[in-house]
Amino acid sequence: MPWQLNEIVRTGQGGQTVRELLEHTWLLPHRFVHYLRTRQNVLVNGQYYSMNQMVKVGDRIQLTFLGDEFRTATSNYRPSPNPHPKILYENRDLLVVNKPAGQKTHPNQTGETGTLMNEVAGYLQNQPQAAAYMVHRIDQATSGAVIVAKNPVVVPILDRQISAGKIHRSYLAVVEGLFKQSEGQFTWPIGRDLTDKRKRQVNGANPQTALTHYRVVGTNGQQSLVDLTLGTGRTHQLRVHLAYSGHPIVGDPLYNPVQSQPMLLHGIAQKIVLPFSNQVCEIQVPIPTAFPPDLVKLWQSS
Repeated sequence: MPWQLNEIVRTGQGGQTVRELLEHTWLLPHRFVHYLRTRQNVLVNGQYYSMNQMVKVGDRIQLTFLGDEFRTATSNYRPSPNPHPKILYENRDLLVVNKPAGQKTHPNQTGETGTLMNEVAGYLQNQPQAAAYMVHRIDQATSGAVIVAKNPVVVPILDRQISAGKIHRSYLAVVEGLFKQSEGQFTWPIGRDLTDKRKRQVNGANPQTALTHYRVVGTNGQQSLVDLTLGTGRTHQLRVHLAYSGHPIVGDPLYNPVQSQPMLLHGIAQKIVLPFSNQVCEIQVPIPTAFPPDLVKLWQSS
């Protein structure tokens, strides 16, 4: 299926070549640009420009993709019949969804349904030139903001922004105990746990560098509310770092031996650089009712 996007060269994006606009400003992969050039599928004000010609503010850019440019051209998630995703933000290229705790981000088996991606696929099935493409995931037990691409063009753009640290994801967690320091960093490397394939551990097998920034919002004497920002995106990073620090997340089924409730880890905010416009968009997510009201008040007044 062909995909066509129409864009305008915005203030601050003029005075450069077509190639510079596509690759450096809009972050399109070199492979995409190669096909756009060889097929003459990039038009400026209705005409084909060579890659070395200059563009100016206000120029109309039309990009046409045939599908073979993409690693994953089609979205194969089975649409949910009665989708009710909680949409926090949406534009032509992406949406941000508030995933509830207990729901998977994506299917693990062919034909599986009920995941967030199935819900979004159902929500988008009547929108022309839109489908659900996964950009990142959060654990099934975690709630909060998840970015979903609506076309395959922006998937590598968002991937590059995440790798470059331009997309910031903030979390709130209720953890056991009191911290000695009100803020700081966890820098322990994280690898696989060879005794349990579901888990990760500090200095485990094939460890990778990991960075978590934390700020203690407040405490009720037994538990603490912590504001967390990912410096890297390792599997179970927040859960492993907090458990290793001696402050496991309340309700964590893997890393807290004393758990008798849903895990209290929530993606509270997303800071996104929107594809093509490069505008910064900050999205806030409501706190789930499972979080202790006394600690939520501390967050609201912080």
